[in-house]
Amino acid sequence: MSPSPSLRIERSGAGDGVARVTLARPDVHNAFDASTIAELRAAFASLAREDATSLRAVVLAGDGPSFCAGADVAWMRAAMSLDVEGNEQDAMAMADMFEAIDTCPVPVIARVQGAALGGGMGLCAVADLVIAESGARFGFTETRLGILPAVIAPFVVAKIGETHARALFPGGRRFDAVRAHRIGLVHEIVEGEAALDAAVDAALADILTAGPTAVRAAKSIIREVRGLGHGSTKWHTARVIARQRVSAEAREGFAAFEEKRRPAWAPDMPDPGE
Repeated sequence: MSPSPSLRIERSGAGDGVARVTLARPDVHNAFDASTIAELRAAFASLAREDATSLRAVVLAGDGPSFCAGADVAWMRAAMSLDVEGNEQDAMAMADMFEAIDTCPVPVIARVQGAALGGGMGLCAVADLVIAESGARFGFTETRLGILPAVIAPFVVAKIGETHARALFPGGRRFDAVRAHRIGLVHEIVEGEAALDAAVDAALADILTAGPTAVRAAKSIIREVRGLGHGSTKWHTARVIARQRVSAEAREGFAAFEEKRRPAWAPDMPDPGE
């Protein structure tokens, strides 16, 4: 992927299996504009095409004092001059971006500091694991500008539930990391950015310890069973585990466990019992 003015994309970890996608507009608190939206969508579409051994996890972060403060004011002001059709196209582009992140085949970890507002809340909603610094502030602030959190709504409601969305969407009040944790938007709160980086690294270590195809299948099955009836869920999950059990990865995992060694996919994992 070529470098962009709005994003920084770096690789780390064994075999460069971890992608770090960083919003790089700190001067506007990493607020979205049309270019940033297009670049994020393209980045995650490209990552989604990588195979299980090439891409193991993604860290989504923001440069500077804020994770993401929502939409860029200048971009929103320009949108006001568009007609309804033009605004629909803008909104669909943003929806496609969130969907690309939401459907990323590997776990996405959001590293949140400072502010996560408006569209930044959407990024938290489509991340699988959200780790926040204790001073971070959150909010569905759109209504205070006379608009509403519409595009992010499907992802947010799936994450925090209708009851919290109904309490928070209309008034646009900002709230702290403790409340974000209580409603299920944030999974872990830490003190300070050094601890934030350490917590992200610990989460990555967990993911890299697990089998690459098993990780992808475990993430995928959550979406697959959503809305299925009991009978359909029973048969689908039985088929999924049956295929995984006979895979080369499963054979390697069980052999490594029995032989008290690291599996091939996790060269840096501590030996069992250490």
